[in-house]
Amino acid sequence: MRKRHYSIPVVWLVLLAFLAVGSVYGQGRQYIQSVLDAKTNEPVAFANVLIEGSSPHHKKYYVTSAEGTFSEAISETSAVTITCVGYETLRDTIHRGEQRSFLLKPKVLNMQEVVVTGQYSPERIDKSIYHVKVINARQIEMKAATNMTELLNKEANMRVSQAGVLGTSLTMQGLSGENVKFMIDGVPMIGRMEGNIDLNQISLNNVDHLEIIEGPMSVIYGSNAIAGVVNIITRETKESALNVYGNTYYESVGQYNFDGGFSASMKKSTVSIDGGRNFFGGYTLPGVDTGRAQSFKPRRQYNIDGYYAYTNDAIRLKLSGQYFNELLVDKGNLFPPYFEQGFDSYFTTVRYTGKAEYSMKLPMDHFFNVIAAYSFYDRQKQKYYKDLTTLEQVLTTNPGDQDTTDVTSWTARATYSKNNATSTLNFQTGIDVNIESGSGGRILDNYQRIGDYAGFGSMKWDPWKFLSFQPGVRLIYNTKFKAPVVYALSAKWTIRDGFNLRLAYSRGFRSPAIKELYMYFVDINHNIQANPDLKSETSNNFNLNLNYSIERNKRVWNMELAGFYNHVNNIIQLAVVDTRSALYKYINIDRYNAVSGQLNLSFSMYPAFTVQAGIAEMGRNYYNSGSNKASDFYFSTDFSAQATYRIDKPDINFAVIYKYTGKTPMFIFSGDTISQGYVKPYSMMDFTCSKGFAKSLVRLSAGVKNIFNVTTTPAVGTGTTGGGGAHGSGGGDGPQAIAWGRTFFVSLALNFNKIK
Repeated sequence: MRKRHYSIPVVWLVLLAFLAVGSVYGQGRQYIQSVLDAKTNEPVAFANVLIEGSSPHHKKYYVTSAEGTFSEAISETSAVTITCVGYETLRDTIHRGEQRSFLLKPKVLNMQEVVVTGQYSPERIDKSIYHVKVINARQIEMKAATNMTELLNKEANMRVSQAGVLGTSLTMQGLSGENVKFMIDGVPMIGRMEGNIDLNQISLNNVDHLEIIEGPMSVIYGSNAIAGVVNIITRETKESALNVYGNTYYESVGQYNFDGGFSASMKKSTVSIDGGRNFFGGYTLPGVDTGRAQSFKPRRQYNIDGYYAYTNDAIRLKLSGQYFNELLVDKGNLFPPYFEQGFDSYFTTVRYTGKAEYSMKLPMDHFFNVIAAYSFYDRQKQKYYKDLTTLEQVLTTNPGDQDTTDVTSWTARATYSKNNATSTLNFQTGIDVNIESGSGGRILDNYQRIGDYAGFGSMKWDPWKFLSFQPGVRLIYNTKFKAPVVYALSAKWTIRDGFNLRLAYSRGFRSPAIKELYMYFVDINHNIQANPDLKSETSNNFNLNLNYSIERNKRVWNMELAGFYNHVNNIIQLAVVDTRSALYKYINIDRYNAVSGQLNLSFSMYPAFTVQAGIAEMGRNYYNSGSNKASDFYFSTDFSAQATYRIDKPDINFAVIYKYTGKTPMFIFSGDTISQGYVKPYSMMDFTCSKGFAKSLVRLSAGVKNIFNVTTTPAVGTGTTGGGGAHGSGGGDGPQAIAWGRTFFVSLALNFNKIK
């Protein structure tokens, strides 16, 4: 019997060899992956892509081509993260040997915006019980705004006014000055002149977006929040391993700005630093500034910001610092008869803040957050006698001409909250400590201090998915004034998806600031006297907001109807004491009322076209017991509109921004008498255009600001002069400074971003 031999057929050997080679080849094969717009199915160019395998060292970065593609050898199941400006971040998984088309969802309605102001924890804007207005980075870019003045001066129902060396101030909900709380990343700003934060001092070079809540937020943020809160959120490169940027800006009026910075992330740590220099040469108003003095003062500014952040799944620690330095020059007119000598004043402002923030995510959607900050503000005035023939200058000998005022603030805030979207009941409780002190020759007894200590809490109750209620209360101990219990009630009714009604009542409280109580501001144009006998302001506010948004394919419609009624007791105002010396003093007016209605409409044709328009009507009146008569309601109208158009393939953007500011009442207080003047209406328009180059790494912008060449508008019966502010005769007519004339600008921005 012959023995049988077992062997592998040649054909099987060949097949096994082919499979082995194919396997090796397959592991190295480059697969073409596509990134597409989920709405249009068009390629998304220059999107950032991160591929992460199982090994911590297996990370690859890509930028999609103009055709929206990238090639990758997928050798194992990997995580994919794709980011692109204007789209929601996509996180997905791709398997070995797979070829995919990833669909990015565009942010058409901005419903995915995450806000932090007034929230228990970061929350989507459409889920917030408050109506939060967000001005994002793209809107800042399209407005070509370099500071807060330029960003807010064309918003409906907001008024920005110019007051010479005292800077630019904001009026919101009919209230200005100390009633609007400005914060940077949740820390209150200090350093108010005539009660106002100078908006020209708030640069936008490191700003990611603004969150604005109109109406009293005294329960959550305490004093200074009767009119509302403006929270400036600085830029954080959460998705970036490395980010480097630089900007240059030139405007034909004589403005030159430079700024830049970088951030880097390694594992769980991020470090960032940026800085900038802004220069403005001043502007002489035609027909107003007849000598050497200028209504818009020359400025030189430096900004430096930096932070270190450590983040893991449960905790976050952030240490940050901000430094600001400004030199403002107030040139005086020359002395007759030879006009060779004059007085020049130099105002140097230094402001810096150091902040530590720690947050922890606890089990069952509980959150703990604490912020501690120290802020310092210093303003020095030096007045020189200047000889223009020799350019020599000497400090004047009058003691009142030289001055240094320092303000320091300690802030500590801790909150403990629960926020679960599926839970019927959520809550927040916390403590808030603010200690502010001021020192200087113009402050009574050279030093004053006010402490404000508070505990607060609120509860969010959702009896049904479509209905939410949030009552809140704040208990306050103030070292100078007896504070009432402050409370609020907010409600939100989701009538249907995209259709929300918000109602809110809030009681507000504001204690007079150190500057109003104890500081005396006197120079050639100003004589403002403090008043240690001032009473605290209290208010009652009602707000309504109805918002309806609908999205159909590539079209989005949005309608918003809003209104408020604001009643303030003992409102603090500047009153004329002596018309001959232009002496002003802070006083209490018994009652102030403001009522407003606003309608906003917008339409978007994705991705090319967006148009927005808003109209607001606001009425105001005052009542003082000494006059035994309430003033009539005086109404003013604002209308704003904005249109943007985008050509996607060449990456070109156009924007036209317009605002009509109607006849504006101005109230003059003299003793118990309240008289009323007005500022005549005016219109302003800007046009901007931007173009991206080199895969959007470089962006060139240019345009025209103040197309209608508005500089002043007549002020009737207000007693103001070109610079505005608290000076004048207390009556008569004069021009009100609005802006420098028509200008042209160009800017160049570089932004390199490598995602994690």
